[in-house]
Amino acid sequence: MFGLGMPELIIILIIILIIFGAGKLPEIGSGIGKGIRNFKKASEHPEELEKPQEEKEDEDKKA
Repeated sequence: MFGLGMPELIIILIIILIIFGAGKLPEIGSGIGKGIRNFKKASEHPEELEKPQEEKEDEDKKA
């Protein structure tokens, strides 16, 4: 994983903990999770993102 071992990851996590504090870590994790989820959704269904909203509504009315 990018050439990082366990000691390096622990040091990075400690630095993140010092910078953001323990209270913000759940919010940061949630934000990262949402970002990854949105990225996966966008990569699986790119055709939905390319159409403007008006075209989607027109297709729904026709169906």
